[in-house]
Amino acid sequence: MAGLNLTLRLTLSLTFSAGLLSLTATPAHAEKRTLVLSAYPIAQPLFTKYVYTPFKEKCGCEIVVETGNNADRIAKLDARRDNPVVDLVLLSDFGMLEAARKGLIQPLDYGKLKNYGQVYNFAKNPIGGNFAVGYTIYSVGLVYRTDKIKSLTSWKDLWRADMKGHLSLPDVSTTQGPLTLQMADIAWNGKGDDFATGMQKILEIKNNVVTFSKNSAQLSSLFAQDEIWAAPVARFTWAQLAKTGLPLKWTIPTEGQAAGMNVMGIVNKSKNADLAYQLIDFWLSKEVQTALAMDLVDSPVNTQVVLPKDKAEFNTYGADHIASLKFVKPETLLKHRSSWMEQWNKGISK
Repeated sequence: MAGLNLTLRLTLSLTFSAGLLSLTATPAHAEKRTLVLSAYPIAQPLFTKYVYTPFKEKCGCEIVVETGNNADRIAKLDARRDNPVVDLVLLSDFGMLEAARKGLIQPLDYGKLKNYGQVYNFAKNPIGGNFAVGYTIYSVGLVYRTDKIKSLTSWKDLWRADMKGHLSLPDVSTTQGPLTLQMADIAWNGKGDDFATGMQKILEIKNNVVTFSKNSAQLSSLFAQDEIWAAPVARFTWAQLAKTGLPLKWTIPTEGQAAGMNVMGIVNKSKNADLAYQLIDFWLSKEVQTALAMDLVDSPVNTQVVLPKDKAEFNTYGADHIASLKFVKPETLLKHRSSWMEQWNKGISK
């Protein structure tokens, strides 16, 4: 009997010890959590350098990035709404509003973002409903050849006779299209949020326009090949244009500059919302915003960022620049987008 008791005690002891070993070993073999991000394809290697890699080291997690345009990525979110794959999504402000209206985005608790207080007011709750926070902005000003035409001081100057055959404007289907439409409407004293006056005035000079550009690369080529002398230009294109060596000048018109904003939101039913909050806060930090601005990836929304003159020149940055910004309300763009496209296609084809 004593031998039996000894055997039983040994068996229990070994079983208990094995259990402790198993419990102790489990964390060492646990899989890392994975945060899935939906973003634009542009500059991903630089985002990896300044955002993803340092954040992974900080959180001990992995990051997977899906890329695409607004429409395609919103469609994917919709298709997976009951079992979402993506945790954090980066979209234009109007794209995020569209996603939020479809029930694809959850409201944010801004109290979880320690850097939220450092961002510009216009980047705080930019689409309403607490669904988003802005992470970068860009201006659309006027760029012109100083050796070919006299200075541009107003958006109305694009209608001058000497601009005929030397002007490019953005197609209304592009991101910059509605922004330029708004500025034309402001310049010519439009009254409604449908920018009807702006549309009318642009269509009046369609024959003066060399081309209605579809992207920034096309615009750079038009300037470089001496096909155009002036155009509305997004600030993130300015550095590329400056490399052409042409005598180009950026000007802030008296009516102000058009402006766009990209924002971040957490997907509804995300399984990693806590990690998403951490990445948002990391992205909004002075350090990350400064690094991205210094490498001309994204203009900062963190007000604590300080840039040297040679970098400030190519960012949407500085008191005068920020004060000049005129944002198109995202609800206005969603409301009138289809109508603008219809009017544009009909007017241009005449």
